[in-house]
Amino acid sequence: MSKGILGKKVGMTQIFAENGDLIPVTVIEASGNVVLQKKTEESDGYTALQIGFADKKPVRQNKPSKGHAEKANTVPKRFVREFKNIDAENVELGQEISVDSFEAGELVDVTGTSKGKGFAGSIKRHNQSRGPMSHGSRYHRRPGSMGPIDPMHVLKGKNLPGQMGGETVTVQNLEIIRVDKERNLLLVKGNVPGARKGYVKITSAVKSN
Repeated sequence: MSKGILGKKVGMTQIFAENGDLIPVTVIEASGNVVLQKKTEESDGYTALQIGFADKKPVRQNKPSKGHAEKANTVPKRFVREFKNIDAENVELGQEISVDSFEAGELVDVTGTSKGKGFAGSIKRHNQSRGPMSHGSRYHRRPGSMGPIDPMHVLKGKNLPGQMGGETVTVQNLEIIRVDKERNLLLVKGNVPGARKGYVKITSAVKSN
């Protein structure tokens, strides 16, 4: 069965391995994960574990979120996600999940919201090639052909300029370098999606060998 936890991206740093190698790592804080709901085949049609992270401010709490959180003897959470393929039999409602379930050397998949980069052209957004830069072409960084003339409209899925970033991104097979149980920190090798203070979802790697 897979594992899962929610966290907040603190930032990046680097540590030395035992053999002297310098390893870039992302520090993820994962304190205060609480089981809010256990979904079963009988009641919901599928099996999953709903986990919440980071308490909501009192001014942002409404009655539905309070009632849902009171069943787990906790307060409403800002970041709530479901985890499937997790052994929910040994987990109780309202139980706090810590980084103890992970170990150094494990491979995980980290999901977060990528940084928003605003409006971008097709060259930056879709890695398209530019046009000729000489002989008066006057066609340098524009999108290119809009497709065949026959349908009389731009075909759906055409790569065009638009909003770049701010999307849900998953980076797979990242290695956990260190687990700090005292401060509930995970040090993951490499970079994870999103900016600092962004929320991330960490699960066991689905494509690990």
